[in-house]
Amino acid sequence: MGRRSSHTPEQLRELILEAAYAIIETHGLAGLSAREIARRIGYSPGTIYNMFANLDDVVLRIEARILEALDQRLVAELAEHGSDREKVQRLAQAYLAFTHEKPKLWNLLFEHHLPAGTELPDWYQQKLEGLLSRVEQGLAPLMPHVEEAERKRAARVLWAGVHGITSLSTTDKLSIVTTEAAGNLVDDLVSTYLAGLQQKT
Repeated sequence: MGRRSSHTPEQLRELILEAAYAIIETHGLAGLSAREIARRIGYSPGTIYNMFANLDDVVLRIEARILEALDQRLVAELAEHGSDREKVQRLAQAYLAFTHEKPKLWNLLFEHHLPAGTELPDWYQQKLEGLLSRVEQGLAPLMPHVEEAERKRAARVLWAGVHGITSLSTTDKLSIVTTEAAGNLVDDLVSTYLAGLQQKT
């Protein structure tokens, strides 16, 4: 690793984030520390706090990258040909596949908690809303006469259900509930929910 003067602040921030990402991908959140990041990049732990407010700030930036990667996956699914129902099914299956590809990174989103009284930054909230808007986009053609607020609620209800299945699956707890494959359960959930929405609208 080069000397401190060989990296600009932007490059150093990127080195820190890349190291943190690699640590979490391999060891999960429990393996992350400022000392371990510093060891990997060849700088002192104090350098990390010169670049980021604290370790939580580093973790939030990693979470943002995970959310962005999932968002790109969902955008690609929405662009594929198929019926409106098939697109929603594919969104759910893409979510399931994504969580299994890098489970430690995905679980980070739910294992990491900010200190009491600390709110998520606006930019993070916007990324979450952007993800849910993909689900709303998928549902919109199936709910043409429904107000936006109801469509938002439907997207969140559906995604919460899909997340429940994926969470059990990625933590190897699904077998306690059923021997059915996670993909089949996701398809059943989405099909049943969409059928219910059609009856309501």
